Parts: sequence; structure tokens; C-alpha cells
Amino acid sequence: MAGVPPSDPRPLTGEPLAVDLLNTRWIDEEGFHDLLDGPAGTGIWLASQTTRLDGAAVPPGETTRAALLTARAALDLAAADPAHPSPEAVAALNEVLAHGRLRRVLSVDGPGTTVEVDEPEWLPAWAAAADWLRLLADRPDRIRACANPACVLHFHDVSKNGTRRWCSMSGCGNRAKVRRHYARHRQD
Repeated sequence: MAGVPPSDPRPLTGEPLAVDLLNTRWIDEEGFHDLLDGPAGTGIWLASQTTRLDGAAVPPGETTRAALLTARAALDLAAADPAHPSPEAVAALNEVLAHGRLRRVLSVDGPGTTVEVDEPEWLPAWAAAADWLRLLADRPDRIRACANPACVLHFHDVSKNGTRRWCSMSGCGNRAKVRRHYARHRQD
């Protein structure tokens, strides 16, 4: 059907915006994938974020892709230790955040906040960096990398007891269970 964007091929979606941007890279049986390796994938990611970006029309061109790659690299650095980011991570994230700001406004509906960015192409990257700050203010210990050392995905643990270890139980969690099962049976 014409005009319908291709579906999002990523194995883990629905995470907070910052984590979702980190998860534009993944590894599966076919190898390493990067959704942002070209304009089509960038368009898929932007289409999946329309509601999070308040329906803002963001041009899916090379400038947007470059801004997203810059933000993702900064988030990669910050995700190494969310509670205690390195000076490099702080500088990289602040560089992305410098492209926008929140402005308090008063409208006929009352007080509000609006986002202003240098260029429209920076909106998704800035929004992801700002979302990272929101996650840090909430519970930085709940931002985690998957416990599977062969997996590059991250997640925001919203489980009641905060003990989630895997990007997904149906993927990495299940593979870990299978490995433990075979290891136990080999010992018998």
C-alpha cells in the first residue's frame, strides 16, 4: 500500500525516548543492525516517535540523522554508568542539550512549556537527551543494559521490584534459561 512506512524491524521498542534511540542498534542471528544507517531507517524511527515529539514535522534528512547519531553517541557514553556519568558523557550530552531549551509560556489555556530548538532537525535528538535527564532524575539505577553480554540493547526497568535483567524474556532471557538448562543436564 502506497504511503505506508515499513514496519520497525527492531526487536525492542516502546522504551522511553532516550533508551529507544539507544536501541536503534541491535544484534540478532543475522548480525549487527543499525536503523540509523540511512534515510529509510531514520524515517522509520522518526515515524515511530511522532506522538512523543508532539506531532512535530521533522525533516528526515541527513542533518536530522547526523543530530540523532550525535545524541545516540552521547547517550552511549552516559549509559555506561547512568548514575555516575563520565566527564566525557556529561560534555557530549550537554552539547546535544545546547541545541534546545524549554521555554515557559502563558497561553489562554494557562501556563505551559514549549520546546525551542536551533533547527527543527535537532528536535528529536534534543528530546532524547532531555528524556535521559528525566530518567536520571527519576531512577538512574533503573536504566540498564541487557545482561546478555552479546546484546547491545538497553531498557528502563519499571518492574515493581526492579530486578529485570534482560532486554526481553522472550529473547535474551529465554536464551539464558536454555543455556542454564543445557549446562545442568551436561553435568548429570
